[in-house]
Amino acid sequence: MAVIVGTMLGLVMGYYRGWVDEVLSRVIEAILSIPIILMAILVVFTFGRSTPVIIGTIAVLFVPAITRTIRSAAIAESDLDYVMSAKMRGESGLFIVGREILPNVTGLVVVELTVRLGYAVFTYATLAFLGFVGSNITDADWGIDVSQNYEQIVRDIWWPSIFPAIAIASLVIGVNLIADSIDKALKS
Repeated sequence: MAVIVGTMLGLVMGYYRGWVDEVLSRVIEAILSIPIILMAILVVFTFGRSTPVIIGTIAVLFVPAITRTIRSAAIAESDLDYVMSAKMRGESGLFIVGREILPNVTGLVVVELTVRLGYAVFTYATLAFLGFVGSNITDADWGIDVSQNYEQIVRDIWWPSIFPAIAIASLVIGVNLIADSIDKALKS
């Protein structure tokens, strides 16, 4: 969700610039100034621990970072000759953004997707570790598993905490490896 919204906002801001870019940039910078975990804890504490609230919170918190990245790429692309040519042909702004600029930033969108997916997994696991996810402690969740067993590490019982942590890390690394392969395939 964050990648879709962030990409659309970034493309609009990068292409149209002007007051649209200025207003949205200030809102985005305000959101980026607040630490993600702190804001996620505040939202989850306020609106509840349900899965839709947590997923929506993580998505909304990652939109600004994605928007800024895609915006900078859209600004660079909108100054190129093929965009000027489309403007001279009389194409609409929506056509230029969707058919001219978006295909040229898809590699960056894929990279943002995988990077933010890894951050989202870590954010969710952190919220679970801190006890802000779910109301049932018996839920199957790696963050909850680490939280329940991390105190046993000092007693030389490390495996209940280490294996869920390795699973989280393996998931993120696996997603990044798949993204690298997709990026290479798109470039060739």
